[in-house]
This record gives sequence, C-alpha cells and structure tokens, in this order.
Amino acid sequence: MTDLVTLIAERHRAAGHPMVVGVSGFCGSGKSTLARELVAEIPGAVRMRGDDFLDPARSHERSTDWDGVDRDRLVREVLRPFRAGEPGEFRRYDWSLRQLGEPESLPMADVMIVDLIGLFHPESLPLLDLTVWCDVDLDTAQQRGMARDRALGRDFDRLWTEVWIPNERDFAERFDPRGAAEVIYR
Repeated sequence: MTDLVTLIAERHRAAGHPMVVGVSGFCGSGKSTLARELVAEIPGAVRMRGDDFLDPARSHERSTDWDGVDRDRLVREVLRPFRAGEPGEFRRYDWSLRQLGEPESLPMADVMIVDLIGLFHPESLPLLDLTVWCDVDLDTAQQRGMARDRALGRDFDRLWTEVWIPNERDFAERFDPRGAAEVIYR
C-alpha cells in the first residue's frame, strides 16, 4: 500500500492537474476496499464509487463490454471536468429509489479514486492517470462477492453465475483490463 500511495503522490506532482486513479478488477476482488484505504491514506483524495454509475437493468444483462456500466455519464459528468479542474455536477444512481438522484457538486480535490468493474475500457482509459488492477482470480473473486452479498441478505446467485461472471470473462477476453493496468495490486 505504501508504494502505491507514494506512486500516486509522485504522479500527481508530475500531472499538473487533478489526478484520477482508476481501480478495477473482477466483481468481488476488493476494489472498493482498496479505494477506501487509498482515500484514507492520501491527503486531499476523494472517492467516486463505481456502483453510482451502474445501470441496474443493463447491469443484470449479458454483455461483452459491461454495458451496465454507464461510462458515458462517468466520463462526461465526472472524469473530464474533474481532470480539468472545472466545477460541475453529477448524478449518482439512487438504488433505493431505482433512478438517478439529484445533481451533486463535483468534488474539487487533488486526487480522485474511482473503483468500478469494466473501468479499463477505451471510453474511459484515456482519462485515467493511473490504472490499478486488484489481482484476484475470477473464482476467488466470485466466491468472495457471493459471500458478501449473502451476508447482506441479497440473493444474487443466479446473477453471479448467469450474468456477472460470463460478463467478466467476455470483458477480460475482449479488453484485457489486467494488461491495461500499470499497477497490479495483490
């Protein structure tokens, strides 16, 4: 963790603009945990939660490019204006209301950590200043994710086996997100 925090600080100094760190990996690989830990360790850092940019209907369907990730909204409302240091507004998906929430001010910070499945995609990669892959094999990630969901009282077993894991395999084959990562985090 210390090496990663040091690397982010060095990259931020060299970037000359607010920096975006993309954290990706398979569902259940520990992306959110790592993102929270980084924000706690990096002064002036904020987290943009990837689940706020999922479309619930599309994220429950098979696709080869994680179509349920609303990358267009993430890029347009968050990544571009944040890196440019421009004020802006974005809308999180409100899971309790099943719709986009009210507009919120884009946080102004030195570093933004974004954790999201399917993040290392040609649409968003150019706006990530550092890419970090949570390196957990797909079987282990699935077991961890399913256990987490069960502990929260969510019965998503069918989605895991019929949609999310096949989507992960297809995305990995099509876009090689691990290969797109500058940092492999174990």
